[in-house]
Amino acid sequence: MSKSSGKPSPSWSDAKAKLAAFDRAGLLGLVQDLYAANKDNQAFLHARLQLGDDVLKPYKATIDRWLWPDVFRNQDTSVAKAKKAIADYKKASGTAEGLAELTVFFCERASGFACDVGMDDETYLGALVRMFEQAMKAVAALPTDQQDSGWGRLAVVHKRSQHIGYGVGNDITDLFADHRGP
Repeated sequence: MSKSSGKPSPSWSDAKAKLAAFDRAGLLGLVQDLYAANKDNQAFLHARLQLGDDVLKPYKATIDRWLWPDVFRNQDTSVAKAKKAIADYKKASGTAEGLAELTVFFCERASGFACDVGMDDETYLGALVRMFEQAMKAVAALPTDQQDSGWGRLAVVHKRSQHIGYGVGNDITDLFADHRGP
């Protein structure tokens, strides 16, 4: 059994102090190692630096996997993991357009799966309703000339939600009436 040394865990202040001693090449080497370490770090840097054709692709893939799993392979759903993809993007870049796209995409995938498979999980359906409200606010926050696509896609989610049950259709109808754009 190992004993705790009584020292607190290292913090950002500790890391920052060590990083201050790095030169430019050392910092670039560290970032390169972090980049190579895993795909989440790569997605973060691509989003932060706006690199590539579609910085949202890995975040959408995560949302898709956890909201529309392969039921034939006994994959499960995870609202928390799907929402984490949006939170991760927000930390990495968080552009208004990107957040609107990811929240609308979340609603599209969740409502589609609920209709196609017959989802009756209260956590899943509650998350759909809450994300629908967030998506409406995100679309409304976009410049007017960028809103049409988002409103159109949310209208499809609204229509689809009428077939879900469990009060989801009513909740989304109320939200749509309260927040809908032009």
